[in-house]
Amino acid sequence: MTDDDEILRYDRMVETALRGVVRKSVEEVIQHGLSGDHHFYITFLTDYPGVDIPDYLHERYPGEMTIVLQYQFSDLEVDNEFLRVTLSFNSVPERLVIPMNAISIFADPSVNFALQFQPMGDELTEADLDAFDGDGPDDDGGGSGGGGDKTGEVVSLDKFRKK
Repeated sequence: MTDDDEILRYDRMVETALRGVVRKSVEEVIQHGLSGDHHFYITFLTDYPGVDIPDYLHERYPGEMTIVLQYQFSDLEVDNEFLRVTLSFNSVPERLVIPMNAISIFADPSVNFALQFQPMGDELTEADLDAFDGDGPDDDGGGSGGGGDKTGEVVSLDKFRKK
């Protein structure tokens, strides 16, 4: 056993737990829709393995992209590995597939809540997330919900950054 093997990876444990907050938040929206002024800004790394977005979006947002789930989005799904959503870009619906580990920022400005993540190299497992939320495995993997014909928007994170 090396010295590195003896170290408890609390940083990884905290990241896993906080990514569970993202998953649970999206699950709530799938089940009950967005209530009040709640809406989500989700920033993700566009070059992360497993990200599936149209080439023109990848070219326009190399490295990082932010989507907003508020008024117009559809087919929202989440599981331990991926967030999937259909958003409209220039009136063209596009399906985005985002690995949970690719998410770098999750925010709900309506309640001044935000999480910032460090990139995670290894995939999260279902057991990692279930260990922190007390639930069993999520068999349905999400599903449609959250607002029917909703569409998102891409925004700059500059307004959230400290200067």
